[in-house]
Amino acid sequence: MISTPINEQLGIKYPIFQGGMAWVADASLAAGVSNAGGLGIIAGMNSNGDQLRAEIKKARELTDKPFGVNVMLMSPFVEEVAEVVAEEKIGVITTGAGNPGKYMKKWLEAGIKVIPVVPSVSLAKLAERNGAFAVIAEGGESGGHVGDLTTMALVPQVVDAVSIPVIAAGGIADGRQLAAAFMLGAQGVQVGTRFLVAKECTIAQEYKDKVLKAKDIDTVLTGKRLGHPVRSLKNAFTREYLKQEYNSEVSDEELEKLGLGVLRAAARGGDVKTGCVIAGQVASMVKEEQTAKEIIEDLFTQGEKVLGGAMKWVK
Repeated sequence: MISTPINEQLGIKYPIFQGGMAWVADASLAAGVSNAGGLGIIAGMNSNGDQLRAEIKKARELTDKPFGVNVMLMSPFVEEVAEVVAEEKIGVITTGAGNPGKYMKKWLEAGIKVIPVVPSVSLAKLAERNGAFAVIAEGGESGGHVGDLTTMALVPQVVDAVSIPVIAAGGIADGRQLAAAFMLGAQGVQVGTRFLVAKECTIAQEYKDKVLKAKDIDTVLTGKRLGHPVRSLKNAFTREYLKQEYNSEVSDEELEKLGLGVLRAAARGGDVKTGCVIAGQVASMVKEEQTAKEIIEDLFTQGEKVLGGAMKWVK
């Protein structure tokens, strides 16, 4: 079985994290992944302190295994959330949308292992200097907010630049990609898109069906003009947004407003036409709904087979 310092030090069976996807990663999904041997992650997104505390309580009722919380640093409630994760003694937190340096001292003193998501070598080095336990090097193939570098290019450069463990994210949906991540030097992987169709995932069925029907060229980037591009599946929303994004008469403020509430509308309301259906480029490789356990076991069974037979292809 594939085992690395990541799963050994975090007390999980497999070195795999579930992405902390906004409006997707709730207590049900996080507990399902943790019960299956991975590290489930609750999305802090725009939750206030009380809402996050309630979700943590739910997760603890559903699993006795380790799980984490993703802290979105751009959230208006980030100060509350930073306190809650420390008070609740969360073992692991991942961070996104910014630099967690301001909160590192508090979290480290609380015994939390902090693992920032980074899109570049420079941010990985900064995270290491600030005391991060590991970093998640996320390539632009992933869904949601993305950077410029691909996973294939980013992961080995980050591995070479830091001495802490690196988790690879972006474009990982089957065992071949999992095996490739380990070959690039990663000690673990983070998977988001495939867990969208986990049976423990509580998003609208319409959202899951759109992922299951996706083709290889069905994702698109919006928001480049604003400096924070987002990858999602093409639909009426993305077509209208792109039209306005390249309209010089539309202000940045007006453009920002177009994106308000659209992810929630898709994930929770099932509006996959005028809502934003976030998913990575591997959406077309996701073929069926499975339990979190089935997903993880498929990934690692195939990954081990690929790694074990590598010399069949390279002689």
